[in-house]
Amino acid sequence: MREDMSALKALGFEDEELVRLGLWESVTGDPFDLADIYLRRSKKKDTVSALREQVRRMCAHAAHEKKRIRHVWFEQKSASKSYVRREEFDQACAAVTGLGLSKTLYVFKTSRLSRRGMGQVGLLLDKLEESEARIYVVAENLDSRYSRMILAILSEQAREQAKDISDFTKIGIDGNKADGKWTGGVTPYGLMAPAGTGKLAHNPKEYPLARRIALYLLDRKTPNWIANTLNSEKLVTRHGRPWAATGIISLAHSVTWAGLVAHRERMLDESGRWLGKYHRGGTPLLDRKGHPISCGEGVITFAEHVKIKSILASRAQKGGSSIGDRTRGKREIVALLSNSLRCGRCNGPMANGGPNYRCYTRQNGGPSTCVGVSTDRARADSTVEAAWLTHVLSLSPESPTIHEIAREWLSYQDPARDERKAKVNAALENAVGREMKLRKEFFVLNRMSEADYEYLRKDVSDQIEALKAEASELNRGTDLSPLMSQEALATLWHGAGIGGQRALLKAALHGVTLLPARFRGDRTPLTKRLVFDWKDTDGIPEDVSEGARAAFQRRWERKMAERTA
Repeated sequence: MREDMSALKALGFEDEELVRLGLWESVTGDPFDLADIYLRRSKKKDTVSALREQVRRMCAHAAHEKKRIRHVWFEQKSASKSYVRREEFDQACAAVTGLGLSKTLYVFKTSRLSRRGMGQVGLLLDKLEESEARIYVVAENLDSRYSRMILAILSEQAREQAKDISDFTKIGIDGNKADGKWTGGVTPYGLMAPAGTGKLAHNPKEYPLARRIALYLLDRKTPNWIANTLNSEKLVTRHGRPWAATGIISLAHSVTWAGLVAHRERMLDESGRWLGKYHRGGTPLLDRKGHPISCGEGVITFAEHVKIKSILASRAQKGGSSIGDRTRGKREIVALLSNSLRCGRCNGPMANGGPNYRCYTRQNGGPSTCVGVSTDRARADSTVEAAWLTHVLSLSPESPTIHEIAREWLSYQDPARDERKAKVNAALENAVGREMKLRKEFFVLNRMSEADYEYLRKDVSDQIEALKAEASELNRGTDLSPLMSQEALATLWHGAGIGGQRALLKAALHGVTLLPARFRGDRTPLTKRLVFDWKDTDGIPEDVSEGARAAFQRRWERKMAERTA
């Protein structure tokens, strides 16, 4: 079975057509006789029929060149935003330039390859040249070995088109907000946006319950009490899930829940570039007279919105909590298993609650969502510590888990290294883009003299060489040999502190499930109730109890659901 079969099925291909296209069986052979395909769509709502046709045409061209398709990489991601990481694109490039599994990467159009301009494409072309590989753009009939400059110019054109689209979209959204129109997106619970109206309206199915929640909040009921009350009555959210206190709080702070246009600030990086996210909350957008702009009906009035926020603020800890309040400093980590322990009843995460670990679903949604389990934190931490040491000491020094533990520890010890690597790569991409633009100005547009070109080119070239040298140094593999022995890792664990131990635990373990006690006062040893899912163990062990087997099965079902979502 091919590794990319799930992606091909997601594209809607039938088995017969996959056989006809040569995409049914796995293929191996000389990398020069193999090729990979990369597909991308910008929005999930876009149809996949066009993508299937792109695959057909790329397969036809591969057959013409007598190449077999090794892997089809497909993802739904924007290509123009620098903060978006395209995992499938990175893996496709690595397969061709790094691992050398094939020597050709097919894309349908240059815009499908990247909309980030000459910088990104230029660096990719350098790697391809070093690896004796190529990119072939089928629709435009471009081979990167012979059309480097044309590819660079087309990629810059695609970047400018993306910027124009973004600018016009923002202008349209800003105009709609000023006119009091709903700009799209998920509406708050209790409201809907009828097509063609541009306004919010009451959702007949949700509004009665939404209004009931609002009245509870105005009556000073806590979000936890509200969530537990609704869940005890078997009432669910829009998506059929139990209510949670966090969801109630989000509604309470939502300006749109009051039928008003929201103004939220963008989240920017240190260079002032948008990260594609907005800060939470927001304030009502005001008109020229200073009045909030309405975008239709709301579940609550603006006056009720202000009152609810005041009630919630009165319960908040003065000066804010240790989370998110810089004046109080960063909260110290005290719980080893906060990100690893799961409830044996609902398979949800368990949170640190005082001296115990408690089911987060039970805490956030009440006993009607999950009966919950809990255990003493210190007892659980010491049990997991002993299990980790026993497991690691039983592994061979060549085990992939030992290598992963060493890498995770080095990353934890030097987090600035990854941050610096990202900055250097961004600067390198920018410098290569400037070099490409110089070439275009001189060779294609003939807008500068040879002397000016040589002077500017040398300056940019020196920058590129310096950045490449630094990037190579940062990417060079660190010597892991001092951490390859189990005894060294055991010593490392005892001196790592809670933060370091969480990093080491994460490298070796998928997670730990706490099975519920059989009865009140059950004295079953905790080692019998904790189910460990080690990364170097495939499938479900044969010698586990029914409860442990069910816990493993739930994790595998969740993982497969995430892959096919």
